[in-house]
Amino acid sequence: MIISKSTKLLLFLSGLFISCIVVAEIIGGKIFSLEDTLGFEKFSFEFFGEKNLSLNLSVGVLPWPFVFIITDIINDYFGMRTVRFISFISVFFIFIMFLFLFVSIHTSSETTWWLGSKVQMGVPNMQKAFVAIFGQGMNIIFASIVAFILGQLIDSFVFREIKKRTGDKWKGLRATASTLVSQFIDSVVVTIVAFYFLSTMSLGMALALAFTAYIYKFIVAIFCTPILYFVHFCIESYLGKELAIEMRTNR
Repeated sequence: MIISKSTKLLLFLSGLFISCIVVAEIIGGKIFSLEDTLGFEKFSFEFFGEKNLSLNLSVGVLPWPFVFIITDIINDYFGMRTVRFISFISVFFIFIMFLFLFVSIHTSSETTWWLGSKVQMGVPNMQKAFVAIFGQGMNIIFASIVAFILGQLIDSFVFREIKKRTGDKWKGLRATASTLVSQFIDSVVVTIVAFYFLSTMSLGMALALAFTAYIYKFIVAIFCTPILYFVHFCIESYLGKELAIEMRTNR
């Protein structure tokens, strides 16, 4: 069986897309300080009545700009229906991961070695640590399913509407604009649901976290525009310019 180059490209992009999503879901429960990570002095601002806030982010935001870039690439070459199909498959995979995490959390722990195996690292009870980490991750997964569906559908819709008006030109404009709109929806929905409704974070802090996440995604989306053109160049080199243009113009 001979697999066409376009099919191989779709399989590669789909695999990369799903991998980024799964990683984001697993790691999303950790909150990190952007200033400390980059070696800057911490900010201190007030947002929705919450004082002394700084630039804190869920590490789950790190892969997401690339998810939306891949979305736009798939949309450009394979169309909105393909994006929707892959998006719903991804949601199914996320749901399966949710089920396995739920079962894993509720299995009985091995007590002769594993339960206290990390005492020297300051973790006296590995079961509690496991539940704390992956239990919070389940909140992220549930919230992400809601946010992901909304964000992906909005991203593909905005992308297609801009492409209708610009044709095959302005690749960076349609990709960046659609990404910025969808990432706003994603940032607000996933943060509010996961950390405010399903956790103990205050509304002000959750909104500040969502705002910070969106600013991060906004900046990354702008800086990723040259990467987008480079990806298009790589795809054209792989498919051949004639086939690449034909795929883009027929979508």
